[in-house]
Amino acid sequence: MDLLALRRPAARMTVVSWNRVEQPGAYVELETGSLGRIPREALSETGSPLIRKESGEASLLVQISADPYIATLKARMLCAERNIPPSF
Repeated sequence: MDLLALRRPAARMTVVSWNRVEQPGAYVELETGSLGRIPREALSETGSPLIRKESGEASLLVQISADPYIATLKARMLCAERNIPPSF
């Protein structure tokens, strides 16, 4: 067991709102624990937006991985490391 790995602080979390997502990746909505997979193509500035979410309340997302296609089990593990309860 790598004891140094246990002492490392958790990775810094990037928290953004839906309309502020600028990087592709896997994001978890803090309020619901839902996983959003946002590929590079969804962030195209030249085309129509591929992501649209409407809600009466602001929702915040945490980027858990730069890989939008991360395995679901690994995404759940990353949530656990960050004390975010997943609902996926």
